[in-house]
Amino acid sequence: MSSLLQRRKFLTYLGLGTLGWQAASWASRPSGSPIIAPESKIITPESIARSQNQLPEFQGISEWLNSSSQVTTKDLLGKVVLVQIWTLGCINCQRTLPYVTSWHKKYAAKGLQTIGIHTPEFAFERDSKNIRRAMTKHGITYPVGVDNDFQTWKAFKNEYWPHLFLADRQGIIRYDHIGEGAYDETEAKIRQLLGQKA
Repeated sequence: MSSLLQRRKFLTYLGLGTLGWQAASWASRPSGSPIIAPESKIITPESIARSQNQLPEFQGISEWLNSSSQVTTKDLLGKVVLVQIWTLGCINCQRTLPYVTSWHKKYAAKGLQTIGIHTPEFAFERDSKNIRRAMTKHGITYPVGVDNDFQTWKAFKNEYWPHLFLADRQGIIRYDHIGEGAYDETEAKIRQLLGQKA
């Protein structure tokens, strides 16, 4: 049995087989390409000690959009950092962007730094002109790194679009979420790391 069919059976077993995006997207996916599945986890101090969950450095970024200089994790120390790995043609990514952009507008002045990492799935998504158009369409004003060679994707050990990572002011990843949903949970975690009351 092919790995694609195995993944289909596995997700069907988990109750994810009825999701609308799967039938249309899997038929055209090459074997081994990432699958979008909703999942989130809160990272405890114990798991941090085990995994050394430091925010990875942004690697292989060919261009930073909405930034006059390269963004590094050292620059971000002292801020709560929200990183979203996304691509412009992904419908699940498009549905999450209104939440990500609203959190940026709402919390940037309070210490939240939002970073987009655009890692393409298809050839047309590699063109920075297309990325810029998508950013304008979705009102993205925070820095977006163009990760055409998947180096930052690999540094984050990522396998999914979209994927959110939330790091505290010391650069430790405290929370991540795969796919759509968990918007209230994510915003509550942002507020907690910023030191704000619910």
